[in-house]
Amino acid sequence: MRSQDYGDILSGKPKRRIPELPAEPGLVVEDPASGFCGAVVRIEYGNVVLEDRHGRHRVFPMQPAGFLLDGAPVTLVKPAAAAKKPMMSASGSVKVEGVKARTARASRIWVEGIHDAELVERVWGHDLRVEGIVVQPLDGIDELQEHIRDFAPGPERRLGVLVDHLVKGSKESRIVDAVTDPNVMITGHPYVDIWQAVKPAALGIEAWPVIPRGTPWKEGVCAQLGWGEPAEGWRHILRHVRGFRDLETPLIGSVERLIDFVGHFG
Repeated sequence: MRSQDYGDILSGKPKRRIPELPAEPGLVVEDPASGFCGAVVRIEYGNVVLEDRHGRHRVFPMQPAGFLLDGAPVTLVKPAAAAKKPMMSASGSVKVEGVKARTARASRIWVEGIHDAELVERVWGHDLRVEGIVVQPLDGIDELQEHIRDFAPGPERRLGVLVDHLVKGSKESRIVDAVTDPNVMITGHPYVDIWQAVKPAALGIEAWPVIPRGTPWKEGVCAQLGWGEPAEGWRHILRHVRGFRDLETPLIGSVERLIDFVGHFG
């Protein structure tokens, strides 16, 4: 990424060096004038076409310091054909092109439910296939000890477990504390459900609703946000997750540690 001098010469202020960034498809930037945020679709006639999360396209001129990336100004330039930028996976890792999925390892990653599995696949699917890691949903972790005994972990058969609502004093923490097998790694996030690990901004809401005690959490969320039944609500959420930037940091770190633990052995 190159930089260019850019500043207010007449005011006498020091020039800033504004990075020049190739406008590769998928790069997410913001137009500061309109607030429109979207991914690069293509370049046409000196303009760049952006697509937002709702599928809307808008065309913007590729002016110096014309866009924001993570809040900082950048200048979009036409990508150089000879110096193609490595494609990135949804997890932020370098995408391995043309590689076939590795034969599944004996090791596994367990998650609490099907929504957890689908979200992990959406963001880390490429990494999982390269490493040959299978993610399997459980129906909660109440019988985790029994499942671990049946799995029979070992040095060549490691097990990673992702747990919802893993906070001090919770039922989940007591179950996890009872697991001492060195071939099992358990990580988790503090959210009531995997849904909450998706950033509200990615879904166009200010915050996740607070659901009164006694009301099923997913049903309460869908009712307050007008998302219909939980199955419809989950489809709405999953459609808006494009990559790791749409997820909260505790979930990202937890999944990455499990992939490292399981993928480097077995």
